[in-house]
Amino acid sequence: MIVDEEGLVPLRRKAGAHEIGQPIEDLSLEELALRIEILRAEIERLDQMRQSKEASRAGAEAIFKF
Repeated sequence: MIVDEEGLVPLRRKAGAHEIGQPIEDLSLEELALRIEILRAEIERLDQMRQSKEASRAGAEAIFKF
């Protein structure tokens, strides 16, 4: 069990929580759809951060080129 702000909650049983590689055979269609939605949103968030960091790097490289 993992302690979080709500108390002792098994990570895999917490609503919406997903652990990469966890068994998914027992998930319902609704649970699978929710996990896919959550993971797509996380991918989008990661991609936005990657793009932001790429832009920052490009800006820094442009300043320091001689």
